[in-house]
Amino acid sequence: MPQRYIEAIVKYLSGRDYQPLKPQQLARQMGIVAEDYGSFREAVKILRDNGRIVLGSKNALMLPEISSRMTGFFRANPRGFGFVIPETPNSHGDLFIPEGATRGAMTGDMVVARVYQQGRREGQKSYAGEIIEISKRGNNRFVGTLQESQGTWFVLPDGNGLTQPIVVRDVSTASPHKGTKVVVEIVQYPQAGDLPIGVIVETLGKKGMLHVETLSVIRAHGIEDEFTAEALEDARLAIAAFNPHQSDGRQDLAGMTIVTIDPPDARDFDDAISLEKHPDGQYTLGVHIADVSHFVQEGNDLDRQARSRGNSVYFPKKVVPMLPEILSNGVCSLQQDQRRFCQSAFIRYDSGGNVLGSKVALTVIKSARRLTYLEAQDIIDGKIGAVPHNVATLLADMNRLARIIEVRRRKAGMLHLDLPEVELIFDEQDRVIDAVPQDNAYTHTIIEMFMVEANEAVASLLNGLNRPCLRRIHPAPDKAGSKQLEMFVRAAGHKLPIDMTRRDMQELLERVKGKPESYAINLALLKTFEQAEYSPLQVGHFALASEHYCHFTSPIRRYPDLTVHRLVREHCLGTLGSRPSEDMSALVQLGESCNTTERRAQAAENELREVLILQFLETKVGEDFQGVITGVTNFGMFVQSPRFLIDGLVRFQDLGDDWWEVDSKLGMVTGERTGMRFRIGDLIDVRIAGVDIARRQLNLAPQSAERKKPKKAGKKPTKQGKPDKYFSSRKKKRGT
Repeated sequence: MPQRYIEAIVKYLSGRDYQPLKPQQLARQMGIVAEDYGSFREAVKILRDNGRIVLGSKNALMLPEISSRMTGFFRANPRGFGFVIPETPNSHGDLFIPEGATRGAMTGDMVVARVYQQGRREGQKSYAGEIIEISKRGNNRFVGTLQESQGTWFVLPDGNGLTQPIVVRDVSTASPHKGTKVVVEIVQYPQAGDLPIGVIVETLGKKGMLHVETLSVIRAHGIEDEFTAEALEDARLAIAAFNPHQSDGRQDLAGMTIVTIDPPDARDFDDAISLEKHPDGQYTLGVHIADVSHFVQEGNDLDRQARSRGNSVYFPKKVVPMLPEILSNGVCSLQQDQRRFCQSAFIRYDSGGNVLGSKVALTVIKSARRLTYLEAQDIIDGKIGAVPHNVATLLADMNRLARIIEVRRRKAGMLHLDLPEVELIFDEQDRVIDAVPQDNAYTHTIIEMFMVEANEAVASLLNGLNRPCLRRIHPAPDKAGSKQLEMFVRAAGHKLPIDMTRRDMQELLERVKGKPESYAINLALLKTFEQAEYSPLQVGHFALASEHYCHFTSPIRRYPDLTVHRLVREHCLGTLGSRPSEDMSALVQLGESCNTTERRAQAAENELREVLILQFLETKVGEDFQGVITGVTNFGMFVQSPRFLIDGLVRFQDLGDDWWEVDSKLGMVTGERTGMRFRIGDLIDVRIAGVDIARRQLNLAPQSAERKKPKKAGKKPTKQGKPDKYFSSRKKKRGT
């Protein structure tokens, strides 16, 4: 059936690094087997007939050129600009909409934009646009604070999606009080000069309270936080049928020394580790992952709701789980001394950490010890003595093997950025009072390396079986991004080839390590990459230097992992050959859905974190700190607090009487009269001038009218050492 390839072909042609290919070449690149080529070619014909793809020179396939008008979904940026994601992909991709040309469009709105040429960039035409019509609103509910002025009640919306107050006329003595957080539904959108009108549909509570602000963010981002009765019933039935002593042919590993290592407040233990060291110096690593596919049957109500959620969302002191907690924190959690069903990846290594072979199996395990990262590190370092010998030996071997694997992966090109992470500290009233660097225990890296290895082993297995799956892909930087990075690095006094390789990037990071410009270059390199995403396309993972990569290690909290587990389960049972071949177009659409829910979760987590920090900084107005310049725009510079990792804005008018020239490619601002120069990565002394929690804004000003000359930044100052950052963060985002 050709329909199964249509969306996959369009997705592949939409890649930033796609070079026009003939149909047969494209089929090979996409991993289409010979017996399916007829359906693939028919899909190409359908796409050509519909004008979704065109034949270029030498009969190569490509997307059509951008037209003078574009219809698509709008994605707003908090800094005022936005992008239109075209409904029908074209060769240009997303359309940039500058600040002032959005026509009040909000994220999720279906819009029509007028397209105009903006010049040329890297020899290619560059385009921008202006919203001329909002054809359909994507959201009609907003969260905000109820206020009253001169007898008129209104809601001040949170964030920058809608900046106008929403008038409410259904307020009575029984209604929420002034200062209450509410959800309001717009019933009449504003005409020119008018305000929108809405009705209150939910009262959340007093603003400023942690649980209220958390619920506000959940509602604002449309995150599902209640399970349907049908989904809960599916979960209860699965639990009732679970008998840990009836292994159903599973390999019983209950007698093996296996441990879990997680944060101290974790409850959903989804991975565990075993390791055998052989007399010849070889190792067999066992990565044991909760077998969620045993409990969540494909296509039932529980599965549909998990698919809709896409992932768990982690807030301070609250988790919105992908699966009901009776599963995620119960029978699916690899709790100490409890028999649990797993899917296990076994990887054999030589003494140099090179993979000799791997296999997967359905297993039963029993964790011998639940450890935190710091506990495990203290055992490795010999700081805790009262530990069973088998556990201490296992941890020592894990530490040794992980370091060997890390060396091997770095030689292969895995990238390693030195960027900070912090943990918020709360008082007894659940208010932020401080932030401290996350611990830099090497046990984080141990688990990270093992999860990456397991993900890669499973992806390679499925690739060898010619079974499409949702991969975790991370494209290489495109030429435009590479050129911009090269210019930035050159301005910082270093060289980097335009056609840069992973090795070039590694050598650059090593050269700047410990130097003043280190932070700026690490940050610039991070911004060069596209975000990793889910897709069935065989693109590989650039940052991990991995040809085949998927997510296998967290099916409790990520739906893509659950889809991979179903394939692995059938492989282990010997039934994969009778499973219908995957619909590539359906996999593309599922990947896009999971990408959307992942970005939504990240945005919600970041927003709540920002709100809580702004609440704290509101009590610190007038205080000074030394920050790092993280961005420049035509209206000011963004400066980040190294203590809280939050950006504030320094407007150009506050820098003094000068004409400030902005070079966004070099990330630099220069005063025409004074010659003062500010660059991304420079340190600058600033004062907290104001806080607007509703608008999520931190306003900063130079510490003195004389505008102290910015210092060149080295590593950002913190109270203690900072952990290194790989292309994934810890625990809840293992595996990159």
